[in-house]
Amino acid sequence: MEGADQVGEDAQRVIRKIIHVDMDAFYASVEQRDNPDLRGKPVAVGGSAARGVVAAASYEARVFGVRSAMPSVTAKRRCPDLIFVKPRFEVYRAVSQQIREVFAEHTDLIEPLSLDEAYLDVTQNKRGIPIATDIALMIRDRIRQVTGLNASAGISYNKFLAKLASDLNKPNGQAVITPARGPSFVAELAVGKFHGIGPATAAKMQRLGIATGADLRDKPVEFLRQHFGKSGDWYFRIARGIDHRPVEPHRIRKSVGAEDTFDRDIFDLDAACREIVPLAQKVWRACEGKGLTGRTVTLKVKYADFQQITRSRTLAGPVGGAEDLRAIAVGLMQPLFPVEKGVRLLGVTLSSLESVDEAQELQLPLGLPGL
Repeated sequence: MEGADQVGEDAQRVIRKIIHVDMDAFYASVEQRDNPDLRGKPVAVGGSAARGVVAAASYEARVFGVRSAMPSVTAKRRCPDLIFVKPRFEVYRAVSQQIREVFAEHTDLIEPLSLDEAYLDVTQNKRGIPIATDIALMIRDRIRQVTGLNASAGISYNKFLAKLASDLNKPNGQAVITPARGPSFVAELAVGKFHGIGPATAAKMQRLGIATGADLRDKPVEFLRQHFGKSGDWYFRIARGIDHRPVEPHRIRKSVGAEDTFDRDIFDLDAACREIVPLAQKVWRACEGKGLTGRTVTLKVKYADFQQITRSRTLAGPVGGAEDLRAIAVGLMQPLFPVEKGVRLLGVTLSSLESVDEAQELQLPLGLPGL
């Protein structure tokens, strides 16, 4: 009854007006904007070397199946005419700041998720506009005027549904999920499309007979807790379109991580090391996007029998780049091999975070004799 009682309480809460703004192929679009020769062509931002990873792909590249976090060799195989461009994070950060200034014209309740997306709470907004879809249109038009770039938006009564809505009419579109439509929208959606449910969890749900939001909603909260631990309560709520997380403009991120579950268990150290490369790249891209670095690297290993272990190393100074992050993670992993049971998941996390500017200030005296 606890879950049912909570749903009753949820119904009494104030309905928010939340917008999720997501820039369309942000890094690649900036490159195409700044270099006319790239317009209309398949572009990948990232390294083209054998161990490179795609950071972002233009829509022309996505037609060929090129996606972010994909190894560059795979991307090139799928799209032989793919043009690789080195990332310019200082430019992306500058454009992101312009976009944030547009958001601030309407509300101070802005929660950035990365350089190219953010939640906005416009329930009470600076211009007194009553309809959130109108605000989203104004924001997208203004972003285009200021930056020359397209944005998509999702509008709903909570963050979970606003995030889903922003994907519905991409690129350069927007969609709204109203309170009346929310529960039915979730019911019809495949669980693999839920934001926050990855491939491994979706596969587990499929094995338990949960293919859609309706299937998820039919499961008692006790069943979900039994099979998914503390996440069970979250799944119970979102299956009903419930998410009361506020937009947090000053949310401090404690760590940045990425992990991958493999189709086949890994027994070979070299194969495991190869899998670390895109994970380190993904974590570092997220850190660069936020102007962050960190001092603690954590390796997560989950074996075929679901036993999980972690290994960590805290450095005297901040991690300097993706290659440093990869090397430290590999160093943590090497003593674990050879393995008797296969590895089904690897994860890399960077914590003890600080801004790059702060890290540089702390290190500056070390390079100046006499100070």
